[in-house]
Amino acid sequence: MSTIAAPSGVTGTAAALRRLYFVRCAFALTWALVMFTTASGISPATAVLLVLYPLFDVGAAVVDARASRAAGSPALLRLNMAISSAAAVGVAVACASGVPAVLRVWGAWAVVSGLVQLIVAVPRRALGGQWPMILSGGISVLAGASFVASAGADDPALTGAIGYAVPGGVFFLVSALRLGRAAKGN
Repeated sequence: MSTIAAPSGVTGTAAALRRLYFVRCAFALTWALVMFTTASGISPATAVLLVLYPLFDVGAAVVDARASRAAGSPALLRLNMAISSAAAVGVAVACASGVPAVLRVWGAWAVVSGLVQLIVAVPRRALGGQWPMILSGGISVLAGASFVASAGADDPALTGAIGYAVPGGVFFLVSALRLGRAAKGN
């Protein structure tokens, strides 16, 4: 039996994405834990956390775009940077209007960025570890619609954002673990 090494571009991209996904997992889970302590209303700390999440997504998309030039999709990643930047600004402005406004902006961001995640992950399947990203993108779309709908509830709450971050972190962890084989060139 012989082993055919993966091209160095694929191996390098997989290794970079693996590292990025581990960092994204750690960030999402830490963010959710800290957010849990402040999610009862919109305090200055909560507002900072809510803005920080899409800003971190911008940074992650920058790293992803640099790492995956050979794998394609930099235009979609640049689109995601713009969407997440706009979401950060929108969330900051919405924090002054209350929880329903935040949920609407957060939900719209989750829908659009989830669609982008889906579109980026599908062609990357050959790298390995992308099925969790595909599922995560689909769930993000559904969760975003749920956030928008919950904004009209009698007592809308920010705790759904925690429920959004935790599974996202888990999906990044699973993807990182699955990318391990591709990152080693097997």
